[in-house]
Amino acid sequence: MTHPRMPRRRYGWRAGGNAKRRPALLALALLLASGGGAAAFEDGEWPAYGRDAGGSRFSPLAQITRDNVAQLEVAWSYHTGEAADAARLQPKNATLETTPILVDGTLYFCTSFTRVVALDPETGAERWTFDPGIDRAARRGDLACRGVSHWRDDAADPAARCAARIFFGTGDGELIALDARTGLPCADFGQGGRVDLKRSLRGTLKPGNYTITSPPAIVGAVVVIGSAIGDNQRSDEASGVVRGFDARSGAQRWSWDPVPQDPADPAFATWENDSARRTGAANAWSILSADPERGLVFVPTGSASPDFFGGERKGDNLYANSVVALRADNGERVWHFQTTHHDLWDYDVPAQPTLVTVKREGRAVPAVVQATKMGLLFVLDRETGAPLFPVEERPVPQSDVPGERTSPTQPFPLLPPPLVPHTLTPADAWGLTPWDRGVCRERIAQLRSDGIYTPPSVRGTIIYPGNAGGTNWGSVAFDPGRGLVVVNTSNLPTVVRLVPRGEFDDVRRANPNKEVSPQAGTPFGMQREFDRLLSPLGLPCNAPPWGTLAAVDLGSGAIRWQVPLGTVRDIAPVPLPLRLGVPNMGGPIVTGAGLVFIAAAMDDYLRAFDVDSGEELWKGRLPAGGQATPMTYQLRPEGKQFVVIAAGGHGRMGTTPGDQIVAFTLP
Repeated sequence: MTHPRMPRRRYGWRAGGNAKRRPALLALALLLASGGGAAAFEDGEWPAYGRDAGGSRFSPLAQITRDNVAQLEVAWSYHTGEAADAARLQPKNATLETTPILVDGTLYFCTSFTRVVALDPETGAERWTFDPGIDRAARRGDLACRGVSHWRDDAADPAARCAARIFFGTGDGELIALDARTGLPCADFGQGGRVDLKRSLRGTLKPGNYTITSPPAIVGAVVVIGSAIGDNQRSDEASGVVRGFDARSGAQRWSWDPVPQDPADPAFATWENDSARRTGAANAWSILSADPERGLVFVPTGSASPDFFGGERKGDNLYANSVVALRADNGERVWHFQTTHHDLWDYDVPAQPTLVTVKREGRAVPAVVQATKMGLLFVLDRETGAPLFPVEERPVPQSDVPGERTSPTQPFPLLPPPLVPHTLTPADAWGLTPWDRGVCRERIAQLRSDGIYTPPSVRGTIIYPGNAGGTNWGSVAFDPGRGLVVVNTSNLPTVVRLVPRGEFDDVRRANPNKEVSPQAGTPFGMQREFDRLLSPLGLPCNAPPWGTLAAVDLGSGAIRWQVPLGTVRDIAPVPLPLRLGVPNMGGPIVTGAGLVFIAAAMDDYLRAFDVDSGEELWKGRLPAGGQATPMTYQLRPEGKQFVVIAAGGHGRMGTTPGDQIVAFTLP
């Protein structure tokens, strides 16, 4: 089902410096600017969202070291020009979460309103921009673009238009292919460079509720893409189908629905009373990974619709809340591992499945590390999905809501240990003063809180860690030499209350500035509050740190170190730089010099840490919140190493808004 298209111009394209320059001349100029087609300094590139197809976020570059990192300074910055529109039209939804890629001497990224920009990586000068022309005022669940993907057609003449392509998804649900040199649409792809992803979806599609927020994965000549679907609207939400498209023509090669529709699929039985036919979402909104050697794509799936009441979809609900390996050429499922059964907490699998190699009994084992919102890491065999550390099913709290049936157990890895706390009781209340602690103690006591996986209730339930907690889309970074996974986590409780249908309209009218969603097709709406468990001084009622950075040894499963991430400088009533650790959104990278770079926290800094000890070595002030994952590159062996971060803030987190890409380098 396709929603009516908003009137808009089809697309816009602009060349930096001189929009009237002929495309052929511009292509020649860009070719010369990128080294005349010479081989790239491959170790210095960052050609994919996580640097490689498996999302390791590791660069071997080592020019910036522990000894000189404190000398980093801003080399250049680039304004996207979207700050005013974001503040006026989408003050809560628009975020600059992009991580640029560097290929063939050009830096590519996308913006909040899914424009694509190409820059000179040494100066930040604009080479071209492309505007898909989405309706910027249209209400959407999320308005973010985390990155773009690059593909080179080895069968094409290297000088031909669209021999190298930039693929990205838009805020209004399209997949677009651009010529990497000029930014012009690839006319042979889909309809004039576009494929409408909203076509042929099962379930109910509402305008603005279907977007693309993450870059596609590419294996061979197949472009694989998921979708972002708004939460908590209805039980028969649009299907979260994952699809593979021909990179040249845009023709659909295959589709795979994480809510199985074939009764012959064993997973179909995990949706009782044929509820799979009436359920949507379970969509893969985060970043997909690929293993080109094995021809596999690894898909992180989310919760089935709606998030907080599952009485209409009883059962474990496979393949929702899972990491799933698919064959890239035909979409066939190879294996799956479910991280949460019958999700009632919005515990989507939010992070890119990170492809690593671990040592087991003296041999190298290809593996997948899956980080979760629960602060749990699952380490799985890449070829079979079998856990490489034991996972046990443990009893969890049960629902007291009529019509609901909670899963009796949930999976817990024995190693690594949880990276965040899993219980919050009145005795755990925290505050700067006895008065603060007392108020927090009373607020916690009013709510149901029986530890992780406490089901939503009519009384009100503490979801802990919250649905933004643990690890989110920023994902993890892997240091292959040390065998360490670097993980940032948040630790901030959320309060969810199920609202009986007869009370829903009154509750929504009484709470105009809170999230009150209908969950249509079920007996309950929902109210979600992120601020109910804040003290009178505006700080969380649970003890700090509220955000951490950790290194986990994949050989032993032990946490090597864990330190607070960020200060309360920009969120406390008084701007004191107390390093208590704060909620964060974004992720880390690791370099060959043993440095971890990360922003993410709610204070406006990019930081560098020692990967061996967790010691903070440097921080550089940003012009806005750095709720993104950085990247690093070096164009030539004798050139400078740059570290780049998007600084645009995050509306829902309330960090400083902006619209800049900022590059740091040594003097």
